Amino acid sequence: VNLPVIPLCDSDSPLQYVDIAIPANNKGKLSIGLMYWMLAREVLRFRGTIPRDSDWTVPVDLFFHRDIEELKKADEQQKLDEANAAAAAAAPAAPLFDEGDAVGMEPVEASMEGVVDYPPPTETGFEPAPPAESGWDGSGAEAATEGGW
Repeated sequence: VNLPVIPLCDSDSPLQYVDIAIPANNKGKLSIGLMYWMLAREVLRFRGTIPRDSDWTVPVDLFFHRDIEELKKADEQQKLDEANAAAAAAAPAAPLFDEGDAVGMEPVEASMEGVVDYPPPTETGFEPAPPAESGWDGSGAEAATEGGW
């Protein structure tokens, strides 16, 4: 037939009967839509329909396939979110604590119920070390060596 084969190829695509491969991610819906958008833009630039120095005003979203059920679910979720936001804005804010409210309140007695009384620490037989007689200058180092260290 003598037609060139120009596919959008991923890194694992076989290239046996391919004339020119366009490297692209051909696994995801969005990446394929983006590649078609780029291909359509370049074809229009080659034909001279749109200039290269200006942006193409067609949004890339028009090249993505959208399921009607997904669109309905997204629309319902958006309406639900808007209704929740309106209800939250209309609800009065929780009042802050005012010290004037505590004037007529009775004081609460503290209770020791549930408190565990631990025994005092037992004797270990160790005595604290005597304070060192030397200062930071090392003047007491001779006394430590005389003691048989």
